[in-house]
Amino acid sequence: MWLLDQWAERHICDAQKKGEFDDLPGSGEPLVLEDDSHISPELRAGYRLLKNAGCLPLELEQRREAVELADLLKGIRQDDPRHSELSSRLALLELKLRQAGMNTDFLHGEYGERLMQKLNEE
Repeated sequence: MWLLDQWAERHICDAQKKGEFDDLPGSGEPLVLEDDSHISPELRAGYRLLKNAGCLPLELEQRREAVELADLLKGIRQDDPRHSELSSRLALLELKLRQAGMNTDFLHGEYGERLMQKLNEE
């Protein structure tokens, strides 16, 4: 064990003996651990920090933006001057998502239609 690890462990044990951890929020409740086994061990701490800070990976941020744009486009008419700008932005995001290897069926409602077909077949 490294010297720093030993030092930290000693301070944690001292704090436990003094009861400094007894009245912490969530004390006695089970931990909610997320499955991050698909992320390499070297990147887990960094990803967890980014997630806790509210940052998403680029592809997920683009996916969120694409869903928002698709919802906006459903709510405006085609002759609206913003429609062409929003459509172009959505097409660009869809291209980027496809290049990143993500499926973009969620933008066109195809997933929902195929799911309903599958359920009706059974």
